[in-house]
Amino acid sequence: MRLRSVLSVLATLALAMGISLVLTGPAQAAGPAYVALGDSYSSGNGAGNYDSSSGDCHRSLSSYPYLWKNAHAPSSFADTACSGAVTTDVTNSQLGPLNASTGLVSLTIGGNDAGFADVMTTCVTGSDSTCVNRVSQAESYAQNTLPARLDATYNAIHAKAPNAKVVVLGYPRIYTLGVFCVGLSDTKHRKIDEAADTLNNVIKARAIAHGFVFGDVSRAFNGHELCSGDDWLHSLVVSPSWESYHPTAAGHSGGYYPVFNAS
Repeated sequence: MRLRSVLSVLATLALAMGISLVLTGPAQAAGPAYVALGDSYSSGNGAGNYDSSSGDCHRSLSSYPYLWKNAHAPSSFADTACSGAVTTDVTNSQLGPLNASTGLVSLTIGGNDAGFADVMTTCVTGSDSTCVNRVSQAESYAQNTLPARLDATYNAIHAKAPNAKVVVLGYPRIYTLGVFCVGLSDTKHRKIDEAADTLNNVIKARAIAHGFVFGDVSRAFNGHELCSGDDWLHSLVVSPSWESYHPTAAGHSGGYYPVFNAS
């Protein structure tokens, strides 16, 4: 009788454990230690829902790094991306959280080095020829000077986080071409998009050369550029002006996040 009672108790416990596993499922493993680096396209400038403690870095809780963090529960998370950052800013002031335990790094960088903000200002305020000339200068910079700056930044990231998977994301084209919309001329639209392609090609080549993954967001934004009628980018914003020509929250959730998540 005593043996039968013991067996009955054990059977009850086994049944309870089985029910518990069915109801709760296996424990979900934490994602890799994740650090987000980069410029305004990584900080979430334009996505709203800003972290007030981030100040002029304009880090958004709706940016793709936070969307990934919320979906994957990394073992640790740090976001040092900052609006206006250039390659040397990443190297000099954003790499603090990186170490040998870091498993994942993301970044967008290079647009400010090539003078993206000044390009857009010139094209908005100047003539077609002035815009074309300024964009050509930016393209020349991207092809001839930017590669070495990217190399230095990528080397610094690898030195501090040698075991991390590094995902370098590109930039979207700004305009849908061949359709009329109020604002800049078609000549300016085409030249600005040409510059985005040039910049992405340079960034992709250097990222791959360092063994990093390149995430091409231009395809994800296809049909959602300015003038598309379903824009995932801000056009010229009067206030706050720094949101101009940056992805909206939809641009991060529908454009950047899926590309990063699949990389």
